[in-house]
Amino acid sequence: MIGEELRFRLEAVRSWPSESSSPQPSGSAAGPATTRHAGRGSGLEESCVAARGPLREGRGMEKRTTPSRCSTSRLAESRRSGRSRGWRSGSRGIPEPVQRRIVYWSFPRSEKEICMYSSFNAGGEESGTSGDNNDETQLPFLRGVTLLEGGWVDNVLQVGFHLSGTVTDPATPSSPELVCSVSVSFDRCKITAVTCTCGNKDIFYCAHVVALSLYRVRKPEQVKLHLPISETLFQMSRDQLQKFVQYLISVHHTEVLPTAQKLADEILSQNSEINQVHGAPDPTAGASVDDENCWHLDEEQVQEQVKLFLSQGGYHGSGKQLNLLFSKVREMLKMRDSNGARMLTLITEQFMADPRLALWRQQGTTMTDKYRQLWDELGALWMCIVLNPHCKPEQKSSWLRQLRRWNSVDVCPWEDGNHGNELPNLTHSLPQGAHGNQEMRPHRTVFTRAIEACDLHWQDRHLQHIIASDLYANYCYHDNQEGSLFDSRGWPLWHEHVPTACARVDALRSHGYPREALRLAIAVVNTLRRQQQRQLEHFRRHKKELLHKGHTSITNMEGWVGHPLDPIGTLFSTLTESGRVGEEGSNTCLDLSDCSSVVSRADLQRMPVQRLLGDGESYVALAVETALIGLGQQRVMPDGLYAQEKVCRNEEQLLAKLQEVELDDSLVKIFRKQAVFLLEAGPYSGLGEIVHRESVPMHTFARYLFTSLLPHDAELAYKIALRAMRLPVLESTASSGDLSRPHHIVSVVPNRYPRWFTLSHIESQQCELASTMLTAAKGDSRRLETVLESIQKNIHSSSHIFKLAQDAFKIATLMDSLPDITLLKVSLELGLQVMRITLSTLNWRRREMVRWLVTCATEVGVYALDSIMQSWFTLFTPTEATSIVATTVMSNSTIVRLHLDCHQQENLASSARTLALQCAMKDPQNCALSALTLCEKDHIAFETAYQIVLDAAATGMSYTQLFTIARYMEHRGYPMRAYKLATLAMAHLNLSYNQDTHPAINDVLWACALSHSLGKNELAAVIPLVVKSVKCATVLSDILRRCTLTTPGMVSALHSRRNSGKLMSLDKAPLRQLLDATIGAYINTTHSRLTHISPRHYSEFIEFLGKARETFMMAHDGHIQFTQFIDNLKQIYKGKKKLMMLVRERFG
Repeated sequence: MIGEELRFRLEAVRSWPSESSSPQPSGSAAGPATTRHAGRGSGLEESCVAARGPLREGRGMEKRTTPSRCSTSRLAESRRSGRSRGWRSGSRGIPEPVQRRIVYWSFPRSEKEICMYSSFNAGGEESGTSGDNNDETQLPFLRGVTLLEGGWVDNVLQVGFHLSGTVTDPATPSSPELVCSVSVSFDRCKITAVTCTCGNKDIFYCAHVVALSLYRVRKPEQVKLHLPISETLFQMSRDQLQKFVQYLISVHHTEVLPTAQKLADEILSQNSEINQVHGAPDPTAGASVDDENCWHLDEEQVQEQVKLFLSQGGYHGSGKQLNLLFSKVREMLKMRDSNGARMLTLITEQFMADPRLALWRQQGTTMTDKYRQLWDELGALWMCIVLNPHCKPEQKSSWLRQLRRWNSVDVCPWEDGNHGNELPNLTHSLPQGAHGNQEMRPHRTVFTRAIEACDLHWQDRHLQHIIASDLYANYCYHDNQEGSLFDSRGWPLWHEHVPTACARVDALRSHGYPREALRLAIAVVNTLRRQQQRQLEHFRRHKKELLHKGHTSITNMEGWVGHPLDPIGTLFSTLTESGRVGEEGSNTCLDLSDCSSVVSRADLQRMPVQRLLGDGESYVALAVETALIGLGQQRVMPDGLYAQEKVCRNEEQLLAKLQEVELDDSLVKIFRKQAVFLLEAGPYSGLGEIVHRESVPMHTFARYLFTSLLPHDAELAYKIALRAMRLPVLESTASSGDLSRPHHIVSVVPNRYPRWFTLSHIESQQCELASTMLTAAKGDSRRLETVLESIQKNIHSSSHIFKLAQDAFKIATLMDSLPDITLLKVSLELGLQVMRITLSTLNWRRREMVRWLVTCATEVGVYALDSIMQSWFTLFTPTEATSIVATTVMSNSTIVRLHLDCHQQENLASSARTLALQCAMKDPQNCALSALTLCEKDHIAFETAYQIVLDAAATGMSYTQLFTIARYMEHRGYPMRAYKLATLAMAHLNLSYNQDTHPAINDVLWACALSHSLGKNELAAVIPLVVKSVKCATVLSDILRRCTLTTPGMVSALHSRRNSGKLMSLDKAPLRQLLDATIGAYINTTHSRLTHISPRHYSEFIEFLGKARETFMMAHDGHIQFTQFIDNLKQIYKGKKKLMMLVRERFG
């Protein structure tokens, strides 16, 4: 056994690299420590040296590194085994000084891991789990540092692999001083358990644990160190052991005595369970060699915190906190900490247990966008975990079973976020090779890709060579095959499904292998560039054939931008981050083979890094080119709202990263190269001559290219932008032989209009692209004309065209420069197009658009105003033309703005009057009054407009319109014309008995007053019309009283009780007819009311009868008529006893 132990120690010592950066013990005899399983290497190695001679080199390295790899249990077993064989104390298996060194070096020496487990990120920059306090000083790690530096750590004691001490929280105005007892267990340079009496409930270590741990790291010489308590007990005699136990019980008898008595009873019982086990537990002796060696993670708190964040439903910053937890998982993976997978498993279990999943599925609603993004990140993290290049097969099998279990749950979210959408998409209709026939495939969940990734491996020799060395190349290789392993320069290529290859890159980065990730990323990018060149050559060979067909199919059904694995974003990040020398946590070079030696990080950094690149290339240039390749790819618009929004969001994120890169000459050269490819690559490019009807538009990307290329190559910039302006999904399908408009492509599914949920966003981006071109083309009439044609051809939304017109107008009329007449004309043309588009459709902004167009035409000049009035019928409705256009043109502000002379004013006014008369003839109901107003100053035009009104009165005009015009005529001093129009209006009016609040009552009273003021004849002519049209008793009685108060023809006495002449008699025409009609209306109204009267209306009815009696009394025999009327009511409605009693009380 000792020989095996010795070999194990020697191998551990010789295979582990030295860590020069590790803290050295400051001469303490109580020296070494690292982590849990107190190792065997140190003691055995030194024993070997003492026995065999000078084997001294590597001793310093060995005594630090062995404790990090070996458990103390083996050490103890070896020592006790030696004793059981009768070794003397002087030659026992492991000397005590060696044990002390092992215990010393077993404690963690780096603060980085302690910080990782006591804050959301390694720098302690993020807020704590509560999310409510952004003060960095309140983070556990920083607070622990403060407590340590303030001298609040005391009574620190290390017994074996157990550290304890007290940490005092100083008093504050809101809380008293708090003394916390802290204990920490460690093993093989990892803290494996923590306890603190502060009662803190959180995922990470509290500040007191941090303070004690950092005290041990920074001041190891001040920590009193002892061997594990079992070693001390082993050295005691029986009497010493008895005294030890009795003193322990005496000091802590209240706490320990019950337990001590229970243990004593069990030990004295021969059949007890405790006597069946060899040895006894020692909490200070470290873990067993078979125990898992990992940092302490409070699984219960992880679950509780995630559950709490999910229950908050996105409020209180819970989404941010969950993202921070995901970042913590990535940080653990980069440190190659096994807790990363454990923590992600706990998070996933809580996500799967979220009750909202079942609710959303039951209701058929989709989850929120932020929540959906959290699921995406969850799936991506599992992809990284299962692609761990050093993952053991049994571990991967365990993860696979777990993923399949989650994947089989009904509520597991789908990858595209599109629950229940059975509408076939183009993706299902086109062949996809190995990925085809998707309708027969089950829905993919967020875990499907991780499950599929479990089948991937890293054993391909070509892949291993790519990852292992910067020098891997084949300069004699001839690049003449589709799947060749090297390009024409001899650089290695990696032919794999691009998202999968990029997932490998992400996995390497995530697990702390940045240089290996960089090598593979460069191989993937070189493969993309080679593929791009071959696509261009293929299209050039078959260009005539493809253009003759006039249609195309999508060559890549799974677009790289918006893909769940974000391949382009991964490549871009890997390449742009490569300038940072040696990422944190990257201590060794990845070894995927069994025979390769381990290469240190220092050796890795001495490698010829630039051999990864060609002449004049840089990582940033390669990243930019990769982003341009991905963004320019022609790809189908995915199905479902979430997937489409993700495409837009991912594109914007990539462009935001590109905009952070400052362009230099080399990057401009790459932009030119990619722009030319995009224009010439046909169906492989989203900006090719032919694109599929359902391909993702390039507006946002083209706007970025346009602004980037404009200062360097304006012609190419405009070619890109103009090509990108098209939006084939909104175009009508053209025949296959129609090549006049090559952007009209026959859809593979011509009878199905795709559901583009983000169409409004896409149209707004198209509008932004057009606006950018208009701004850039200011002052260049040729380019403005080209851009205008493109806008008129490709933009179909009136609101977006109107916005462009407004933008052009603002740019053309900037305050600090003279108006740009060319751009103003473009603005006017766009405005005219908006008018034509919206003329026959409803648009709530129509009036705003008309007013703006008149303003724009005014800025252009008088000829523009005259032009829009000449062709008004193609642009405006008659109402708009008269009430807005002509009225604005003839206003004083317009005349002043245009600086017109008298002749020009008259010409403009003549055009406006002609327009008004035309509109009045076409729509007299709505335009007659405006036409009369506009023609006031021209007698002939005014008469013409009046005649139009008279002609239309008999056919289509309503009494309201006629009354309005009649009042206008009276106001203008034409009472007879007003009277004529009023009589025409009365012929169209009909007031029933119960319409005593009708809006036309005032018009009727005004018409009667006007007739009365004109004379007896006019009043006599109006009264028959009133009697015929008005059946309301109260209105008739009001008219009757007004007519009896003044003499006809005396306008000044209309509202006076003084008579200047003879009043009209009620016994003669025409008032007799009006009186009889009024009495008859009261009688009919009374019977109508009594048919459905309720008791609560009795008092109101009695008041009505009182008004009726007043009217009856105006007749010479009115008293008799009213008495007969009341008697008749009593007889007919005698059943309404209460009502009739009220009638008798009032009227007898």
